[in-house]
Amino acid sequence: MKVALAQLNYTIGNFDRNTDKIVASINRAKAEGARLIVFSELSVCGYPPHDLLTHKHFVDRCMTTIVQIALNCNGIYAIVGAPSINPNTTGKLLFNSAYLLGDGKILDVFHKTLLPDYDIFDEYRYFEPNPGNYRIAEIDGAKIAITISEDIWDDQPTTTAFSRSKFYRDAPMNYLAKLNPEMVINISASPFSYNVEERRLQVFQSNVARYSVPVIYVNQVGGNTDLLFDGGSMVVNAKGNIILKLKSFKEDFKVVETNSFDKAQPLPTESPSSSTQRIERIHNALVMGIRDYFDKLGLAKATLGLSGGIDSAVVLVLASQALDVNNIRVLLMPSQYSSQHSIDDAVALAKKLGVQYDIVSIQPIFESFKSQLSFIFAGKPEDITEENIQARVRGTLLMAISNKLGHLLLNTSNKSEAAVGYGTLYGDMCGALSVLGDVYKTDVYRLANYINRNDEIIPVNTIQKPPSAELRPNQKDSDSLPPYEILDPILFAYIEQGLSAYEIVELGFNSATVNRTLSLVNMNEYKRYQSPPILRVSSKAFGYGRKMPLVAKWS
Repeated sequence: MKVALAQLNYTIGNFDRNTDKIVASINRAKAEGARLIVFSELSVCGYPPHDLLTHKHFVDRCMTTIVQIALNCNGIYAIVGAPSINPNTTGKLLFNSAYLLGDGKILDVFHKTLLPDYDIFDEYRYFEPNPGNYRIAEIDGAKIAITISEDIWDDQPTTTAFSRSKFYRDAPMNYLAKLNPEMVINISASPFSYNVEERRLQVFQSNVARYSVPVIYVNQVGGNTDLLFDGGSMVVNAKGNIILKLKSFKEDFKVVETNSFDKAQPLPTESPSSSTQRIERIHNALVMGIRDYFDKLGLAKATLGLSGGIDSAVVLVLASQALDVNNIRVLLMPSQYSSQHSIDDAVALAKKLGVQYDIVSIQPIFESFKSQLSFIFAGKPEDITEENIQARVRGTLLMAISNKLGHLLLNTSNKSEAAVGYGTLYGDMCGALSVLGDVYKTDVYRLANYINRNDEIIPVNTIQKPPSAELRPNQKDSDSLPPYEILDPILFAYIEQGLSAYEIVELGFNSATVNRTLSLVNMNEYKRYQSPPILRVSSKAFGYGRKMPLVAKWS
């Protein structure tokens, strides 16, 4: 049997756009002789719809759209994802379901069992788990187990986060395997993180080894606000070899013949965890995230503050790769503390990319602020207050351009700065989207070098000079923070790995440095709470997936 894998970029709640994509893929699959086409989890409405699922009209539209799509399924079967109504009087109102369509109608509906509620997921808020109604589908005589996302996991997950979850104690595959399926189809909405590809492969290969059954996996692709989906749909044969893989970060479509699974040559083994591969994937994810954020909002124009520093340089390059450079306009805002080479570097980058730029000095505005406040500040030395005033002047100018010219403001702060509060609320933390908020400073440098791999796009001086906010004479980041090559591993151990201060010190870090760093992270939660949405590229980003109290006693 020929099976088509349709890896598409859905827009949450845009039923017309999603339906057009799905129907076009169904027609293409028919033309290429496929008997079955597979789409991803909640493909009809887009993932994750969050509290839209609590609105009756949204759920009703999902139901009518499914019927509309089914009318196009004559001569072909389709598996699509959408919510379905729970007919029982107890439990949540909805299931997260996979619909089997054929003969112009809905043939069967399969419900998701393992509903994740860790990190960015909160499916138990909306969905009732499958009550144990395990069965398989028969399509042209082939026995197929249809699973949704986490339902593919066996009962011995390979990561710490999953092993702590109560939802993996009784895996659906244990029951489905007893029904002797010839293959497993898994529809998914698995978000990107730079280490997710290895984890997925471990999951599929462990299931193949345990159940001796091939897996067809279809994931969605694209950005939905902060969540980025990399696609990477694949086919793993009964030997555990990947024999087909769709593109990452792009829509893709492939047809595979199930009779050829065991004979197919395995694809070359990649090393997604290598430094180069990791940075390339982060780069591609961020470009996709910017593009989809603008496209799905129906916007096209962007602005940012271009300082001559590495963060704003990297964000500008990423934006220029995601958007039309004619729709980008940047602002250089030098102060009396700005170095001439920073201004020159910023101008050189803007010219290199063909981006319109303007220069507005903040010095007279800053002096006006100080003058107006002088009678209140009399007798007090200059301190961080004056630094923050400069940052807020810049934020005000950027927001003025955003308002007047209709350019969405991109935030340029990185994860290291956000973690320790090295930023100014309503100043350099302004923006509608944080591009680098989940990228540590050391990785920002790696991104810059990746961008320059074939040509000097970002001026070398921007990469090589010591990082500085340039808000006071001869200022450097290292005046306030440990060197980033020390700071970032400490932050990673605390934020991503959840290690305590004691455990981090045991890794070889200085005790005073660790305690000070963790104290800065904890005391600046209120700032991150007010940050713009952050494009998520790690396993633990600030925002929806890391909920910490603003007022707490930290141990």
